[in-house]
Amino acid sequence: MIDIINKVTNQKALDNAVKRFKERGVILPTFKQQQNPDLIPQKIKDQLKNIGLWDINALNLFRITWKNEPKEKGGLYGKVNYIELPKAITGVDARIVLLLGKWFPTGAHKVGAAYGCLAPRIITGGFDPTTQKAVWPSTGNYCRGGAFDSKLMGTESVAILPEEMSKERFTWLRDYIGSEVIATPGCESNVKEIYDKCWEIRRTQPDYVIFNQFDEFGNAAWHYNITGKAIEEVFRSLSGSNNHLAAYVSATGSAGTIAAGDYLRTIAPHIKVVASEALQCPTLLNNGFGGHRIEGIGDKHVPWVHNVKNTDVVTAIDDEDCMRIFRLFNEPEGQAYLKSIGVDDATIKNLHFMGISGIGNMLSAIKTAKYYEMTSDDVIITIATDSAEMYQSRLEELRHDRGNYNPTQAIKDVEKCLMGTTADWMKELTYYDRKALHNLKYYTWVEQQGKEIEDLNALWSDRTIWDKQFHQIQRWDELIEEFNDRTGLLKGL
Repeated sequence: MIDIINKVTNQKALDNAVKRFKERGVILPTFKQQQNPDLIPQKIKDQLKNIGLWDINALNLFRITWKNEPKEKGGLYGKVNYIELPKAITGVDARIVLLLGKWFPTGAHKVGAAYGCLAPRIITGGFDPTTQKAVWPSTGNYCRGGAFDSKLMGTESVAILPEEMSKERFTWLRDYIGSEVIATPGCESNVKEIYDKCWEIRRTQPDYVIFNQFDEFGNAAWHYNITGKAIEEVFRSLSGSNNHLAAYVSATGSAGTIAAGDYLRTIAPHIKVVASEALQCPTLLNNGFGGHRIEGIGDKHVPWVHNVKNTDVVTAIDDEDCMRIFRLFNEPEGQAYLKSIGVDDATIKNLHFMGISGIGNMLSAIKTAKYYEMTSDDVIITIATDSAEMYQSRLEELRHDRGNYNPTQAIKDVEKCLMGTTADWMKELTYYDRKALHNLKYYTWVEQQGKEIEDLNALWSDRTIWDKQFHQIQRWDELIEEFNDRTGLLKGL
């Protein structure tokens, strides 16, 4: 049975959670407050003025929003954080806009997806923070977000991620959060190994509760309601009377972020929803497999929460292009060359806001613009999940392996990896292409993970299921308000 979270399932666990949160001063923000921080009580805002963005402080749950003031400490709220890239970078007339995950706590928007999974279980007694540990299987940022949320909510966490992910992730999880960390074999693409570890935990650790972003609808629901609304707000704020919301691009990964496309379809029915993946592991494009270096977009399967019926296009990005552009954007010699060809200082200053997957999303947006011959009236919006800050060790590795960056290499990288981007390695999906992708879920979710075939079929044929999943947050907000009333902390501010 496909899970709908709308009522208390374990009263004792709920009572324990209320007691724990009251003791530790934890107030839960509503999803409406994450959409619109103007709704956050002023007394909470006053306290946030003295709290750093990444501080282990329960009030930072109120910074799970796209609208944080871009400050490391003491910031409040403003407009959605985003950058627009000029034609000098993209080579296309279409306007390419990236929302910035950098200004979330942990430096990545996955902290919101994790909240969408954990908070509903807390407020319904589905997770007891006093007796259970929260397990966060991930290829990087989701387990960081989950560990952070867990710490703020007064519970212990277990982070699972591939051993080849950037060392910054491991160091932060162990040394700053104090999370238990399990490194599974392989790289970004080795998601099955993560699932295998989860099954081992289920068999041996009954007090561990697994929050699997790949099948937790709270992940997709958070992005539908929070990221989708943020994108709409950015689009409506852009200058230009003839703007057309032409496309939304998202790496597939856990299929949480791409769920914003389901919301955008409700306001722009003709939008193209584009799924981006690595050419070295073209799972959706070509039923392919392999390993790649675009950290944060785990693959070799189709996530349970991916509504593939709403995906129009699949693009595959060469990870070598991502790594070369990453150096171009972050090495002084690369930035100097960009300035020499007319890229303005403000844009150059903002390029570090794109991590490796953000660069991949940018390249997919360029491909989309070229494939559909888009004009300056067309707006493509995508996501920079995290920033270059998370990958400084990768820069060091590239310098060690390839030598110091130089102007000649910058010229090559601009011409080949940016201006040379073409509309190859992409597919516009027909109805039966989408159905074929949906059917791929069978091998992971029914054969390996124990889902019911009836539920798999319902995800394709029942038009009401996705709408119900995405709109659960209305009920969750009611339960959050009841939970906060029981702790009494809001009244005591």
